[in-house]
Amino acid sequence: MSDPAGPTLRDRLRRTPAFAADLPTFEPDDAPDDPRALFEEWVLGAVDAGAPAPQAMTVSTRGADGSVSARVVVLKDVTAEGWHFATDARSRKAQDLAADAAVAATFYWPTLARQVRLTGRAHPAGAEASAADFLERSPASRGAALATRPGEPLGSHAELVAAIDAATVRADADPALVLPEWQLWVVVPDEVEFWQGNPERAHVRAVYRKEATGWTRTRLWP
Repeated sequence: MSDPAGPTLRDRLRRTPAFAADLPTFEPDDAPDDPRALFEEWVLGAVDAGAPAPQAMTVSTRGADGSVSARVVVLKDVTAEGWHFATDARSRKAQDLAADAAVAATFYWPTLARQVRLTGRAHPAGAEASAADFLERSPASRGAALATRPGEPLGSHAELVAAIDAATVRADADPALVLPEWQLWVVVPDEVEFWQGNPERAHVRAVYRKEATGWTRTRLWP
């Protein structure tokens, strides 16, 4: 006789498949010397595979009081300087990074069972780069950024919609309008780890570490 209460959350989670049967392979010995090159290969592979939100980047920061916070942002670019994302200077993540530059960033593409983890430090890219990033956004996106007051109490959803509508009109009327608090940040890693899932649980894990002479690469037990 079946349980009238139905399966528990634990049951449902345990029955959910962790990995697809057909996954890409990863051989660390054949990987490039620079982790940026491998990351670009993996993120573009996720784009080509149709992975949902391949640019989603979880950024973890530590506040002045030692508390840790994580949130998902949008990866803007990867250059020789580092991994780029943008935020409002009034946001918690920007305030955390201003107090403590230590940062971790995580990418996960479930359809490929691939994960990338970065640890290092972050710094603002500067006013000119931040303004350029802001102006690349659509009027609706710039309006949303201009309207918001990160972390402040909000009376109602209607209040938010009205503020965004009004700010979007301003952004559309003034294409050069830049939010002064807008900041482009650069994550500069000293360690980058690549993890490839395997249906038989023989996962492949490799870590790059920044040394004085360049990057080293080591295969790890999963």
